[in-house]
Amino acid sequence: MNCKIFSLLAIIAFFASCTDLNDEVYSELLAEEYPENEIQAQLITNNAYAQLQSHIDGGWWFAQEITADLIVAPTRGNDWDDGGRWRTLHTHTWDNNHEFVNNMWRNFYSGVTECNKAIEFLGDAETSKNAVAQMKVLRAYYYYLLIDNYGDVPYVTEFANAPAMPEKETRATIFNNIIADIESVMGDLAGSSTSSVNLYTAYALLAKLYLNAEVFTGNVMWEKCEEYCDLIIAGPYSLEANRLAPFVTENQNSPENIFTVPYDEDNYQGFILHRRTLHYTNTATYNAQTTFWNGFCAQERLVDFFETSDQRLAGLLFGQQYSSTGEALVDVDAGNAPVFFTKEVPALRIDASYSATEVRLSGARMVKFEVKSGVKDNLSNDLPIFRLADFKLMKAECELQKSGGSIAIAKAEINDVRTIAGATAFEDADITLDNLLAERGREMWCEAHRRQDLIRFGTFKDSWWEKAPDTEANYMFPIPQWAIDSNPNLN
Repeated sequence: MNCKIFSLLAIIAFFASCTDLNDEVYSELLAEEYPENEIQAQLITNNAYAQLQSHIDGGWWFAQEITADLIVAPTRGNDWDDGGRWRTLHTHTWDNNHEFVNNMWRNFYSGVTECNKAIEFLGDAETSKNAVAQMKVLRAYYYYLLIDNYGDVPYVTEFANAPAMPEKETRATIFNNIIADIESVMGDLAGSSTSSVNLYTAYALLAKLYLNAEVFTGNVMWEKCEEYCDLIIAGPYSLEANRLAPFVTENQNSPENIFTVPYDEDNYQGFILHRRTLHYTNTATYNAQTTFWNGFCAQERLVDFFETSDQRLAGLLFGQQYSSTGEALVDVDAGNAPVFFTKEVPALRIDASYSATEVRLSGARMVKFEVKSGVKDNLSNDLPIFRLADFKLMKAECELQKSGGSIAIAKAEINDVRTIAGATAFEDADITLDNLLAERGREMWCEAHRRQDLIRFGTFKDSWWEKAPDTEANYMFPIPQWAIDSNPNLN
C-alpha cells in the first residue's frame, strides 16, 4: 500500500487552501500558467501511472506466469474452465482474439497515450522537468512491455498530432529510441518514492532492456546490462533478511523494492491473486471479509525447486489447512475430506474422472504476497516491478554470458540471494545457466518475470508438464484482431 495516491480532490484542495477571502479572486487559471509548481506538475502524471493498475488482473501477469512452467490455472471439475482461456495460455495455443492478448495491448497503449498527453501538457517549464522526465521513462516502460510481448508495434510519441493509423516500427528501432529517451532525461529525475519513476527506475529499465537485447535486436549487450546492474547494486537498496518481507501487506518501505505498483484494498484496487488461489474454506484461515475461488496453484516442479530450509518455500501453502483458531478445515463438498493441499496436480483439466479431493485440493497455493488477517476483496500489497534481488541475479547472468566473465563474481551474486534465504550456497560447479534459471524461478516466481526469462534462455518453446513443444513463433503474442480491424497497417 502506498499513501501517495493523488486525485482530482487533491487539486481542488490545493486551490481551496490558496484562497484568501481578502485577496483578489480570479475566476480561472490560464492553461499556460498551470502547473505553477512541482506538486501540480506531479498531479498531471496520475493518469499515466494509473494504467499500471491493470498489471495483475488486466492480462499482463497472466500472460507472463500462466504461459510458463511454474504456475497453473487448472480446470477443476466445472470450475475454472472459462471457455478454455487458461488452458490456451498454458498450452501456447492462444490466438489474436484471446482476452488477455487484447487487454494487454489496450492497457499498454493507454499508458503510452496518457504519457504523451502529460508530456505535451507539461511542456518545458522548469517546474515540469522532473514530471516530464518521469513520463518519458514511464512511456519507455510501456514500450518495453509492448516490444517484449508483441514485437514490432507502432511507436507514437505525440498526443495532439498522433497519427490515426500508425504503422509498425521494428523492435530494434523502438529499443534504440526508448533507450535514447531514457538517457536524455536521467539528469532531470528526482525523488526516491517506489511508486513513481526515479533515477534508479531508469537504471533498472535500461538494465532490463540490455538484458534482453539479443531477443529484441539480435545483438547481445551484457556489458551494458551489467553497468546498470552495478549502479543499482551500489545504490540505496538492500536485501531483506526475511525473504518474504518485500511482499508483505505494508511493503511500501521495503529497502529491496525499487519501483512498484501501489495497490490498496480500497483506493487502488486490482490485486486479487489471493481470491484466485485460496480454497473456499481458507476464509476461516484469514478471517477474510471476502470469498476465495479455489483456482490457481503451483506446478509441482516449483515446490520441488526449494530446499526445506529455504525461507522462500513459505510462499507456497500445502498440507493440512487450519482456521485462525487452529481448527482443521474440512471440505464439505469433497465428502468432508480434510483440506489438505498436495503438491501434485493430476492434470491441466481435472475433470469428473478424478476424485472430488483431486479436483478441489490439488496443488500448493500461492501466498508469496502476504494475505493479512481480515483480508478484503483486494490486497494492499505493492507489486514490485523492479527489486534488488533481480538485478543481482541479472549481474550473475551477465558474468556467465559475456566473454571473459567471472564464475567467482556470478557465484557471489547468486549466493547473496540464496544464503540470506537459508538455501545451501552454490559451489563453482553449480554456477551454470541452467541453475541460474532455476534460481530465478525460486526468487522471482509470481512476479511476472518467468515468460521473459524462459524466452531469453531459449526454453519457452520446450515441453513441460501438460505442455507439448511448440515454436519460437509463440515468443510473441499476436496483435489483437480488433486492433488490426481498426488499423490495417498493423497487419
